[in-house]
Amino acid sequence: MSEQTNNEQPSDGPVQYSERDGVALIVLDDGKANALSHDLLDQLDAALDRAENASAIVIAGRPGKFCAGFDLSVVQLGRAEASALMEKGAKVALRLHTWPKPRVLAVTGHALAMGAVLLACADIRIGTPGGFKIGFNEVGIGLPMPEFANELHRGRLSPRHFHQAVALARIYDPEGAVEAGFLDRLAEGDVIDDAVATAAELAGRLDPTALAITRRTLDRELTERLVGLTSGWADDANM
Repeated sequence: MSEQTNNEQPSDGPVQYSERDGVALIVLDDGKANALSHDLLDQLDAALDRAENASAIVIAGRPGKFCAGFDLSVVQLGRAEASALMEKGAKVALRLHTWPKPRVLAVTGHALAMGAVLLACADIRIGTPGGFKIGFNEVGIGLPMPEFANELHRGRLSPRHFHQAVALARIYDPEGAVEAGFLDRLAEGDVIDDAVATAAELAGRLDPTALAITRRTLDRELTERLVGLTSGWADDANM
């Protein structure tokens, strides 16, 4: 990853915030699998607060790990704890889904479960070649897929792959994830550099007001459905 240029330097912690030429770069790095705990979600939400004046945002993972989904140590505590964590995750995903400026994901490695859900919350998803797993493993481990995730991905995944990905828990490698619609393309070089350059190009080419209005009208019905589905994930999972 190239050095920061004339902008804010990375912050510390499991969610690192910096800026490059007006593009907010948010890196998830808990030193492990980037499981979504309350702390990581809170810090991601705070990073989005900081990014509100940026021209575009890029969200990346650590090398080899984009996001492993919800923190199972919290989910296994019981229905109330699982529901609280899942609702918080859904609200962060909804915030990304409704973000008015260009959103690019640098998918640095494995993206499973809620990590794969986040892939539907961006304009461009750039993956990393390699032996990485991308997709929904919920049905394979005994958890029904949440309706929130199904609705979010219904218009992003290829119709040929939607049933396999959601109902049959098919897991894809990065090349297959492009075909399925989890990713838009793979990076030829450094995925984070590629994502930042892509975000900067979008921000420079698109009128921000026109983009925000167009996206809002395109997504109005989906967003209304998602708002009503942000709670009750533990019920969906029959926990």
